[in-house]
Amino acid sequence: MSVAVVVIAFIGVLFLIVMPAHEAGHFIAAKRAGVAVEEFGIGFPPRLIGVKWGQTTYSLNLIPVGAFIRTPGESDHTVPGSLASKGPWARMGVYAAGPLVNLFLAFVILSVFFMLPSEVVRGDGVMVHSVSEGSPAEAAGVQSGDIILRIDDREITEAADVQEAINSDGGSEKNILLSREGQQFEMNITPERDSTWDRYIIGVMLAWGIVTHVEPGSAAAEAGVQSGDTILSVDGKAVYSDQTLLDALRSAEAGEKVDLVLLRDEDAVSASLVWAGEDGLEALGISTSWVGNTRVESERLGIWQAFYYGGDYLVHIPKLIKESIPLMKEDPSKALVGPIGAGQLTVEAVKSFGFGNLLLLAGIISVGLALFNFIPIPPLDGGGMLFAGIEIVRGGKRLSPTTVRRAYVAGTALLIALFVMINFSDILRLIRGESFVP
Repeated sequence: MSVAVVVIAFIGVLFLIVMPAHEAGHFIAAKRAGVAVEEFGIGFPPRLIGVKWGQTTYSLNLIPVGAFIRTPGESDHTVPGSLASKGPWARMGVYAAGPLVNLFLAFVILSVFFMLPSEVVRGDGVMVHSVSEGSPAEAAGVQSGDIILRIDDREITEAADVQEAINSDGGSEKNILLSREGQQFEMNITPERDSTWDRYIIGVMLAWGIVTHVEPGSAAAEAGVQSGDTILSVDGKAVYSDQTLLDALRSAEAGEKVDLVLLRDEDAVSASLVWAGEDGLEALGISTSWVGNTRVESERLGIWQAFYYGGDYLVHIPKLIKESIPLMKEDPSKALVGPIGAGQLTVEAVKSFGFGNLLLLAGIISVGLALFNFIPIPPLDGGGMLFAGIEIVRGGKRLSPTTVRRAYVAGTALLIALFVMINFSDILRLIRGESFVP
């Protein structure tokens, strides 16, 4: 799929769906509060088409960068029908409506994403890639390379089976059947609660196979491949067996460089090596071990399951943000992105993981827009909510126009500075050739 198609789709999702939905929330709430909305526009002027219905002109404008509503008087409470003329609770509702619609839109988009048919890799069990230090699995003696075949009475064919089996009855002790070097044995493990995702875990990272040996001096060794790594993909093609690994390598010409994505501990690592063109993995200098009978099957979640996963994803986004704060401090350029960075991330994600992930990114962007607008800094919606809240606490007494004006000037200057810095960082990332996806 061409980059142009992805970029056009990204612009359509961001500027024609996510942002207009935000303004539509303000528009509906303003109408219900008795605010006189003079114009509801898609895009920004110059105007292409305008139709007046009642007191509102509905317009389609030339510059496709979002939407807007125009009300009389703006912040002047002496103008009849203005938002400022309404009481603090009404104003707070109008300000909150935009971000709340974005959260609802994110739920719908994420639910639709989970309804899409997806390809799922299944096999005779799931392999343990790594074991977390101090986890129940480590205490029980689980090792990298073990294959989980069964948990209690549930046969394991994919990673989701492990999660569901572990969380089936409130974290009670589980009887787990494992295979190690062809020998089967059982062990009992009591899961522990993971506060990040509000679920039980045993402390294992799962995969379909691992590299068991790397020959010193080989192409793989020179590329940095290590024993214990899991090969996730070759030139963007997913790998889950010896055959899929060979097929991906054979799609390259002899002497051509191929790019690998490896799972090492809990991190994705990139590596590049030159494919010599010989048959067999011996040419690379590696030995591998894989789960048997791996195959790709297509599945589609039911509507109620999709709603559950969409809601669950949405609910846990704030916790994910909290847990990712250390990573944000480590590399703020990838944590805070503007439209340019979001566009780059979209292109990379769609090229690597498929066009369906555009919906996932759209949902995340809609959540991000909502959370950003809730920040209590004018002229963001959160700033308007803050002033309305202060007025409620003060028994209906408004802040002076001078105070409000100064706050808006300072907040606008801060946001402009932040916008410039973020976009400068996004452009600099593109110039350096850096990417989000390994």
